Amino acid sequence: MSYAETMPRYEYRCRSCGATFEQTRPMAEASSPTVCPDGHDDTVKLFSTVAVGSYAAPARGSNTGGGGGGGCCGGSCCS
Repeated sequence: MSYAETMPRYEYRCRSCGATFEQTRPMAEASSPTVCPDGHDDTVKLFSTVAVGSYAAPARGSNTGGGGGGGCCGGSCCS
């Protein structure tokens, strides 16, 4: 794996032309000024969100009906 593959990618938006683009750079340079692909230097770093989900297995002895569907608690109590 190369050094560039281990660096984070940041998303930016150009205030001049409205283009949104990504740039791979070290964390120490995340807020440093950058130039958009069209050459404008009035850019802003966008706040990126990451969705992380988890699955909690049912407690032993619980009656989940074999996996059910989604819902608030796996589908066993929301009937």
